[in-house]
Amino acid sequence: MKIDCHMHTPLCGHANGSPSEYVEWAARKRLQLVTFTCHIPMDMGGFGNTGIRMKVKHLPKYFQIVDAARRVGERLGVEVLCGIEAEIYPDEQVLAPMDDTLKANDFDFILGSLHHFIPRYQDRLRAAHARTDFQKVETYFEDLANGAATGRYHSISHPDVIRIYGTVSHFDPADHEPSIRRFLAEVVTADICMEVNTSGFIKESRQVHPDPLILDWASEMGVKLTIGSDSHNPQSVGQFYETVLPLLKEKGFTHLHYHRAGNRIAIPIET
Repeated sequence: MKIDCHMHTPLCGHANGSPSEYVEWAARKRLQLVTFTCHIPMDMGGFGNTGIRMKVKHLPKYFQIVDAARRVGERLGVEVLCGIEAEIYPDEQVLAPMDDTLKANDFDFILGSLHHFIPRYQDRLRAAHARTDFQKVETYFEDLANGAATGRYHSISHPDVIRIYGTVSHFDPADHEPSIRRFLAEVVTADICMEVNTSGFIKESRQVHPDPLILDWASEMGVKLTIGSDSHNPQSVGQFYETVLPLLKEKGFTHLHYHRAGNRIAIPIET
């Protein structure tokens, strides 16, 4: 079974194509299961509210269009699940409205993402006196580790996204091995997953998220994986799987995981 557990919808403001079109492309790619994970509403300021995420009032529409895609999937042999891409942020009080949304809705899958480039997180870096690239990356992985430890999320998405979008000019995971290993240890302790995100190949670094060196450490430490294309258009569903799946097997991973009604399910990696 091949899966894609990270796909967006136009409701986020920066994706194209209907969910049904994503499912049609998944069928062309011979995927058997997909999960939509549009960005969760964060109606408080500083979380990139314009052009990045839907509003709370859009959630009924989100469920409606994913349900329509589910019916298309039934016809094409693709199971369609409904997840959400939630936020990681170091202030639990700030996340309280988000938690209300998570509790009020039955999502199959909850991704946790730390978007370092949003204004609220840039404020956090300044408050932490993280001025150099090294300090910013260390703070980022500390917050990512603490987010994993909450157990709020089923998987932590694109864990080294700090390497792109301008917050730092240089990122080498070898320079931050202790901090990254602490993050991986928290993932293992919390018994959650880390995402392998194939969208890195279309970004400036031209490399999978996370970096192959981080994948080496994750394999050594027994980290479980989910996989997603982070698709923002139908044609990118399942992108670069032909490159990433053999890489994962080379690094010693034997299974990927998906979540249905919050329950984790393991499947063998197929190449």
